[in-house]
Amino acid sequence: MGWGSRYQRAVLSVLATLLCLYLVAQLRDFLYDIWSVLKVVVLPFLAAMVVTYLLQPVVELLVRRRVPRGPAILIIYLTFAVLAAVAILQAIPVVSRQLSQLAQHLPELIQQADQWLDGLVQRRQYLPDAVRRGIEAALAQAEQRLTAAAAQAVAGLSGTVSAVFVAFVVPFLVFYMLKDGKALGRAVLHLIPPAYRQEARDIMVGVDATLGSYVRGQLLVMLSVGVLTYAGYLVVGVPYALLLALFLAIMDIIPYLGPFLGAAPAVLLALSVSPKLAIQTLLVNLVVQQLEGNLIQPQIMGRTLHLHPLAIVAAVLIGGELAGVLGLVCAVPVLAVGKVVYTQVRSRRHGGPAGL
Repeated sequence: MGWGSRYQRAVLSVLATLLCLYLVAQLRDFLYDIWSVLKVVVLPFLAAMVVTYLLQPVVELLVRRRVPRGPAILIIYLTFAVLAAVAILQAIPVVSRQLSQLAQHLPELIQQADQWLDGLVQRRQYLPDAVRRGIEAALAQAEQRLTAAAAQAVAGLSGTVSAVFVAFVVPFLVFYMLKDGKALGRAVLHLIPPAYRQEARDIMVGVDATLGSYVRGQLLVMLSVGVLTYAGYLVVGVPYALLLALFLAIMDIIPYLGPFLGAAPAVLLALSVSPKLAIQTLLVNLVVQQLEGNLIQPQIMGRTLHLHPLAIVAAVLIGGELAGVLGLVCAVPVLAVGKVVYTQVRSRRHGGPAGL
C-alpha cells in the first residue's frame, strides 16, 4: 500500500469521525431523552459492577481454596457489609456534626464572602476597562452558576426514592454477577458466530481485566488521597476537615480536573478565615497532588491503561459535555475499553499476539 493510499484513508477516517460527531450533536436532544430513560437501569448496573470488581478477587481466592462459589460469595458479602456498616456508623456522627456546624456558620461565611466581593468591587474602578469588564462578567457568571447549583441541589432531593431503589437492587445484582458472571459470558460467546468467537473472547477478557484493574486501583487511590488530605487539613486547622477531604476524595475520580475541583471549596473556606490558612490549605493540596502523581498513582495503578494524558483530558471533556458528572466519571473507563477493543482487533487482523 502506497503513501498516497494511506494518506487518503487517514483523511477519510478523519472526515468520517467529524461527520459522526456532527450527527451526534444534531441528535443530542433525542439521545438525552433516551438516556433519561435508560439511566434508571444503567446506574444500578454500574454501581453493581464497581462492587463486583472490588469483591471478585477475594471470591476467586476462596474458590481456588475449594470453597463453593455460593458460600464464598455469602462470606465475602457478610464481611463486606459488616465492615461498610461499621465505617458508615463511625463516620455518620462526625459528618452530621460538621454538616450542622457548617449550616450554622454558613450565613457568616456568606457575609464574609460578600464583604470580600464588595471590597473587590470598590477597587475595580482603578483597573483598566478590559480587566474591569472581565471581572464584572466573571462575577455575574459565578452568581448565575451558584443559583443554578442551589436549584439543582433542591431538585436532587426528589431523587431520594430512586437512590433507595438503587441501594436495594444493587446487592442482588452484585450477587448474581459474582455467581453467574462467567456463565453469562459463555452464553454471550455462544451467540457469536464461531469464526469470530475467539476474537470476541479475547476482547471480553481484555475488557474485564482492564476495568477490574481500573476500578480497584482508582478506589484505592481515592482512599489514599482522602486520608492524606484529611490528615493535612487537621494539621493546618481547616474547618470541617472530614467533609472537605471526603469531597476531594470523591472528586479525585475525575482525572486531572478532579483534584482542582475538589480543593477549591477548602481553599475558599480557608480564605474566609484568613489568607494564611488559605495558603496553608493550598500547600496541603499541592503536596497531596504531588504524592498522588509521583508515588501513589504509579505504585497502585502502574501503567494499567496505557493512555496518553491528552487522550484522557479530551475524553473527560467530551464525557462531561455529553453526560454531565456521569460522563466525567465514565470517560476514562470507556476510553480504555475502546482501546482494548481496537488493540485486540488490530493485533488479530495483522496476525500478531493479542495484547494491551
